[in-house]
Amino acid sequence: MLQGLHRGFIGVLTGMLILVSAGTKAQITTGELGGAELNAIQTAVPFLSIAPDSRGGGMGDVGVASTPDVNSQHWNIGKYAFLDSKGGFAISYTPWLRNLIPDINLAYLTGFFRIDEQQVISTSLRYFSLGNITFTNIDGSFAGQYNPNEFAVDAGYSRLFTDNFSGGIAFRFIRSDLTSGQATSDGQDTKAGISFAADLGFYYQNEVNVGESDGEWAAGISLTNMGTPISYTVDADKTPIPTNMRIGGRFSYNIDEYNSVAFHADLNKLLVPTPPVKGFNEDSTDVVVVRGKEPPGSTVLGMVQSFYDAPGGENGSYSTFTEEIREIAFSLGVEYWYRDQFAVRTGYFHEHASKGNRKYFTVGVGMKLNVFALDFAYLVPTNGQSSPLANTLRFTLGFNFADLDL
Repeated sequence: MLQGLHRGFIGVLTGMLILVSAGTKAQITTGELGGAELNAIQTAVPFLSIAPDSRGGGMGDVGVASTPDVNSQHWNIGKYAFLDSKGGFAISYTPWLRNLIPDINLAYLTGFFRIDEQQVISTSLRYFSLGNITFTNIDGSFAGQYNPNEFAVDAGYSRLFTDNFSGGIAFRFIRSDLTSGQATSDGQDTKAGISFAADLGFYYQNEVNVGESDGEWAAGISLTNMGTPISYTVDADKTPIPTNMRIGGRFSYNIDEYNSVAFHADLNKLLVPTPPVKGFNEDSTDVVVVRGKEPPGSTVLGMVQSFYDAPGGENGSYSTFTEEIREIAFSLGVEYWYRDQFAVRTGYFHEHASKGNRKYFTVGVGMKLNVFALDFAYLVPTNGQSSPLANTLRFTLGFNFADLDL
């Protein structure tokens, strides 16, 4: 077994994955914090939170109430029931954090099939590659290379409840292999982290008249990655996966026969306990929780506690409620269509500096020709091209089989 792989190696890789999620954490300044303490929520497998497709990625990472499409599996499983086509699939590719490491990428394959007028089944595969890692033994000699990777595969079911309301559920298997089973410096074998999770989503849409034209409004809520925590060694503490609640709305307006525009807004909150602030007790003998709450052992209790467990500021400089509000990230997006064939998109994503500091604009374009669709998206960080997220480009190729007979 390789003794050069220290226990901290797993922490380094996990920290790198947290950076994937937090994006610009290393660049946070005192001014950006605005008096807040840096206390980002840490999770395993944060690749599950990355917007995998170019349409949502081009609108500031919105999608819980956007018009249903083949990539609804990530945003809101309930939206599939409103698709007009009989089936379809899409593949997306995202080179990730290219300002830091040249060989990290995310691939996403998803598809759906309509059973009847009310029911749709769907599936997706998400694969995240972290590039090549060089292993050394205890004396520093080369001992091989490995490509850490993670993947998630899921299957979902969506159903129309009424003409305007639908819901869905998905079950997910997650595997995170960061070390290829190499041993720690104290002889412990590492292992791939395994988790089982579920998504639950609901979606509502309805037509509305606006002057002499017509439009549509929609709302959605999605609870994703509700599942078991992950550990990479037998006796290590388990880390929660990024259980998330997304709530949002959409307003679409048909300008005329050829032009339409849609406005979107999403709110995101991780349903994961906030790390407490710890310190020594009065006798300086034991480490205790000074502010905040110790995470519970139950995933469900952790989801509930995530709404009221933020430690707040030292000496009451800001309240628990204030910090909980800071844990809500928001996205705004706009999508314009010409003749329902050519699209232009833009959006903005905002996360408080103390919770990760992801702030960026996005732009995107798309086209649909018969059963074929092609989309591109580009991310522009607001804190300059030195951001790890700079130059992020997404590609999505999709097919919808509207004329397929059941």
